[in-house]
Amino acid sequence: METHELALYFDENLFISDMKARNKEESLQELSELIASQRYIRNPGLILDMLHQRETLGSTGIGKGVAIPHGRTVAASDVVIAFGKSEKGIDYNSIDNKPAQLFFMVIAPFHDEKNIYLPILGSLVTFLNQKKNRERISQVTSFDEFISIIRGE
Repeated sequence: METHELALYFDENLFISDMKARNKEESLQELSELIASQRYIRNPGLILDMLHQRETLGSTGIGKGVAIPHGRTVAASDVVIAFGKSEKGIDYNSIDNKPAQLFFMVIAPFHDEKNIYLPILGSLVTFLNQKKNRERISQVTSFDEFISIIRGE
């Protein structure tokens, strides 16, 4: 999947430029509740349970100030990505032991007919491995700025 194709999976209503969360649990709750508030999934508890189980396998804090909590759930009908940014950073038990500032929550259905869940995760990691992309994303204050960067503009 090309990075610019990721733009199709973001929604302005799933964008937070200044997260309120102060710790890992609150960050998961904030983004889960955002997804539920937009009716992508009715019960944020279902997302949280799945994410907690996923975190037992290893932290989704990939380092370099980035966390990509993700997983599959029967509660999702399509792949959705919520984005949040924390100016202060949040201790997320990341692999490099540094705080996470950029959060990309990827939720997918168990039966992903288009088989795009893993390619989306791969494209996100590839995109976020580039320092210039992380720096640009960390400066955004609006969804329009954010999505322009994702599109490669």
